[in-house]
Amino acid sequence: MATSSDRKPSPLPPPPREPDLDECCGSGCTPCVFDLYEERLERWKRRCAALRARPATPQ
Repeated sequence: MATSSDRKPSPLPPPPREPDLDECCGSGCTPCVFDLYEERLERWKRRCAALRARPATPQ
């Protein structure tokens, strides 16, 4: 029977890649590549929090 000490935490996905400064054209686009990055980063944080909250998977 598996115990909580026999369980392995779920792996977390890699964070989104932050755009380089030269990827922004500077013309005030909506959305800007940095706006899109911030949205992806927030989704990633929520996903990681949900994965951490789940019970660990058995080995």
